[in-house]
Amino acid sequence: MLHIDNLTKVYRRGARANDGISLAVASGEVLGLLGHNGAGKTTLLNQVVGLARPTAGTITLLGRDPVAEPAWARSVCSFQPQAHAPLTGVTMRQAIEIIGGIRGGHRRAVQRRTAALLAALNIEEWADQPGERLSGGVRRLTAFCMAIVEPGRLVMLDEPTNDVDPVRRRLLWEQVRVLAAEGRGVVLVTHNIAEAERVIDRVVVLDHGRVTATGTPAALAADRHMRLELTVPAEPTVPAWSLRTSREGDRLIVTVAEENAHLAVAWAQSLTSRFSLNPISLEEVYVTLTENPEVHRNAALVP
Repeated sequence: MLHIDNLTKVYRRGARANDGISLAVASGEVLGLLGHNGAGKTTLLNQVVGLARPTAGTITLLGRDPVAEPAWARSVCSFQPQAHAPLTGVTMRQAIEIIGGIRGGHRRAVQRRTAALLAALNIEEWADQPGERLSGGVRRLTAFCMAIVEPGRLVMLDEPTNDVDPVRRRLLWEQVRVLAAEGRGVVLVTHNIAEAERVIDRVVVLDHGRVTATGTPAALAADRHMRLELTVPAEPTVPAWSLRTSREGDRLIVTVAEENAHLAVAWAQSLTSRFSLNPISLEEVYVTLTENPEVHRNAALVP
């Protein structure tokens, strides 16, 4: 559905937002685009929908060039930008239905779809309140509904759960999976990695405009790393086999390679009986990839 090959975007004064990015999104796939602030995620999305022109490289969307046909690209893509949707002077329901009509939906079908989304996200109580009175989280949910009320073949969501409460975040993730089940491609930019891991099929990690790793969440997490947690009030000397350490109060967290798990258990037992050893999460993989230059160089790219 979407193929990006060696995409580069250089701004004035030589700042590289994207530096040779290649990736693909298939129909029915949810691709998670992860990276720190300034990693080039939003710039990448803007180029797909014709809001920015690449410096080099190619984008192919449904077999066509969205750079040469930006109006067409916006007709086949649904895009929720990072910024809040402008809702001054309209209610949530009105804003969603207006966008549905602009995107070509029939009036009654759009009304039914809007009502279904409001119910699915449990936000019906605010449906007819003026937009300027809505909280940040509800405004974000409204923007999500505006993006998918009349969804395109490719749906791109730029941090859709910012400010959204935990219950409704889960409901939003369910709607993302519905989109994929309908055969749409979904590109999801998020910092809420622990939750998004449940809905992402494949991950692309960006760092300073470059792809540092790609693969399924399970494949990346199976990079033979484990998480050792132990409760120790003092600061012990951490052995050389430790890959990364952090502390939360009395709790020490140590990342270890799977082949050193037996050493980690023996070391923990020598200090305390209160410890656990488990496979690391996608969130911890992401932190390791974006904070450790050695991991950048050695990260396996999983097709």
